[in-house]
Amino acid sequence: MDIKKCGTSYFIRLDPGEEIIENISKLCVQKDILLGKISGIGATNEITLGLFDTSTKEYHSQTFQGDHEILSLNGNITSKDNKPYLHIHISLANSGHKSYGGHLNRAVISATCEIIIDEYEGEIGREKDEKTGLSILTL
Repeated sequence: MDIKKCGTSYFIRLDPGEEIIENISKLCVQKDILLGKISGIGATNEITLGLFDTSTKEYHSQTFQGDHEILSLNGNITSKDNKPYLHIHISLANSGHKSYGGHLNRAVISATCEIIIDEYEGEIGREKDEKTGLSILTL
């Protein structure tokens, strides 16, 4: 992972074999980032997506192999238990140009990934919401 900070933004390049969630989490801990916005594009060949089932209050995951373009990587950084908490969604396209997406659980880079994190002052936490079963923003 290569990083360059410009103002309050971090420009990140991930290389083949590097995993998105692991590297963003590591950066947030190292730089004490507890509030921010994540965006990115790139390519991956191993992805695990999640979808939250509102009736059972459970995430269901599916892993995909093979070359995929990352059309859009969007998310936020908040805090939970005084640690960075990532909530990221991803849109992908496969070799047949079919697109799909979901909650990003894991993605290993196949070529490159370009991510921008815009850091904000302050802190917004999360707490478990019994009604939805999710860790929601505490505003």
